[in-house]
Amino acid sequence: MINGSIFTQPVDRQHLLTTRQMARFAADGFLLFDRLVPDRINESAVAELRDGRIRRGRGYQPETSMAEFVDDHLVDAPAIQSVLRMPEIRGIIQSMVGCEPLYDHHAIHTVEGGKEKAQHWHADAIIDTRMHFDVQLFYYPHDTPREMGGTMFLPGSQFRRINESDIAVHQNFLNQKPIVCKAGTVVVGHHGIWHCAQPNLTGRTRYMLKVRMNPAVRQLKLWNTDDLDDPDALGPLGENHGWYGNEHRIECVNRIKFWRFIVGDEGFDMHRWLTRLENMPETLAPTVA
Repeated sequence: MINGSIFTQPVDRQHLLTTRQMARFAADGFLLFDRLVPDRINESAVAELRDGRIRRGRGYQPETSMAEFVDDHLVDAPAIQSVLRMPEIRGIIQSMVGCEPLYDHHAIHTVEGGKEKAQHWHADAIIDTRMHFDVQLFYYPHDTPREMGGTMFLPGSQFRRINESDIAVHQNFLNQKPIVCKAGTVVVGHHGIWHCAQPNLTGRTRYMLKVRMNPAVRQLKLWNTDDLDDPDALGPLGENHGWYGNEHRIECVNRIKFWRFIVGDEGFDMHRWLTRLENMPETLAPTVA
């Protein structure tokens, strides 16, 4: 194993996510980091994906660490190894699932040029109802203009736990987000986010690497919490994505529950959306006559 301890050591605090970014993740279900990976690495990574240098995923094996996956399984793909070893990437991972996450699976998504049909809308976690959450890294090693497709995400869908086939009948949603990006862009998504691959109308093959990770620690204040008390940092928690119509308050309640979980504050609320639901008569103190 080469450098096997890299995922067991905390990264410098400067590479961790901020509270504002975590609030954005809670609201949208994903974060996009534009051109995060340097071009010199991207060019080699495209060649490794094109040449089949990464072996097929082994599927989920309990207690397989990310260190083992990166250092052993990717031994023939040094550029991809470099991507996952970047302190910026490890900072994202540590902020979400800790510095010693477990490897779940990976997939190399390849879409040949001239493919005019989109993938159906789906969520990868069909029956996963945990409050703890896995994350998936989506790495785009080359420019992905709109005509090349990319991945389509639906912001704010991650808490709508569905069977994959439940949304396959839909084609478009209000305010859906296509990943139109430059080489080196990385997206980190909640395991429940709704997404689908888009048609590739160019004459070039599109590549994307996805890696899913499981937390091995309690997901509690893992990011840089220096701005935790900044009320402006929590602004994204109240945003309305529009596609769920009149159910914005339901999404606010979902986000409040999630935020309580990751900050360890059972009293956190916004506009008393959740507090009023917890005001059960059987929990009230008896009135003294």
